[in-house]
Amino acid sequence: MNAINRLAAVVALASLLPLNAMAADNGTVEVLHWWTSGGEAKAVETLKAQVEKDGFIWKDNAVAGGGGAAAMTVLKTRAISGNPPAAAQIKGPDIQEWGALGLLTELDDVAKANNWDALLPQKVAQIMKYDGHFVAVPVNIHRVNWLWINPEVFAKAGAKVPTTLDELFAAADKLKAAGFIPLAHGGQPWQDSTVFEDIALSILGPKGYRAAFVELDQDTLTGTQMVEVFKTLQRLGTYMDPNRAGRDWNIAAAEVINGKAGMQIMGDWAKSEWTAAGKVAGKDYQCVAFPGTQGSFAYNIDSLAMFKLKNENDINAQNDLAKVALEPQFQTVFNQNKGSLPVRQDMDMSQFDACTQKSAVDFKEAEKGDGLQPSMAHNMATTLAVQGAIFDVVTNFLNDPKADPATAVKQLDSAIKSAK
Repeated sequence: MNAINRLAAVVALASLLPLNAMAADNGTVEVLHWWTSGGEAKAVETLKAQVEKDGFIWKDNAVAGGGGAAAMTVLKTRAISGNPPAAAQIKGPDIQEWGALGLLTELDDVAKANNWDALLPQKVAQIMKYDGHFVAVPVNIHRVNWLWINPEVFAKAGAKVPTTLDELFAAADKLKAAGFIPLAHGGQPWQDSTVFEDIALSILGPKGYRAAFVELDQDTLTGTQMVEVFKTLQRLGTYMDPNRAGRDWNIAAAEVINGKAGMQIMGDWAKSEWTAAGKVAGKDYQCVAFPGTQGSFAYNIDSLAMFKLKNENDINAQNDLAKVALEPQFQTVFNQNKGSLPVRQDMDMSQFDACTQKSAVDFKEAEKGDGLQPSMAHNMATTLAVQGAIFDVVTNFLNDPKADPATAVKQLDSAIKSAK
């Protein structure tokens, strides 16, 4: 019995327990999320402000750490007790799994009144639905395969902005020789796997990436190119700060912002830290596609799944949250702070900086072919069980300088088989 089935059984037993209907008369919406870094906190504050402006109470339940893993542990505990929050930050295939448990509420009335099917890219709308009904609302689209660069550090080191993996290593060598940390990195499993998936997208290409992490194709997972992915990861690890263990991603970002490091491989939420520091895109920092992934767009969609409630006023507050999350004003302010791409297709992109405008162009271009791919490291491509298995193999490999890439490929294949 897999994890979600075990949870389903427990939830069935707990279904007789009352949902928490205690709230202020005008309605309360409790939101469980992991938007906790400086830039992210500013972004979520805009959503809270609008909900409160509409007359409802926002109950914040922010759970930091683990790229959302800690928050999901809290959510499962709440669900088992029959007391889920009104909304929770849930992504990708997990929306389908929570929908299958019968815990998510249908948002069709809100969606129809606000024309969600026309506003959202088709691929995004499909992810937000369970059994044909909207059960979650997307707030943005993140691009994962970004490389963040401090141009001043690059200039001091005489390094050039890389467009290929060979050029990436050449730049890293120059940064290292000049006394800088070439690659700022936080030693957490989800961060390790973010780097791993970017390398995989570069070496395997979008079709190969999909075969490996969405279709879980054994030939791709065990092929010679996957061995090359691990070899490249191992080599890249030699340019990372050896004191990275347990470091949060925003601390790593600060090293690049403050000129201690030259680069960071991270999704576009890293831009929120540059923005919070008062830096300007294209001037104080550069954002480029991870070398070799030009034309591809590994996406991570932040979304709020809505849980069934009993109190009518709380349901009204929940519906207001769903409506506000896709309104132009919120989409603009939230994504300017978060660093991400607005999910609405009718937004005026002149309001956004160079990085977000580039992201919008690349998304539409990738959407035409095979370039648009769901992020494995950020809960979009596969189940949490399979993702966890990949995380374990990748992190153990990266933290062992003597690890053998060919052996790691076998371990990856075995771990994924066990997690299915």
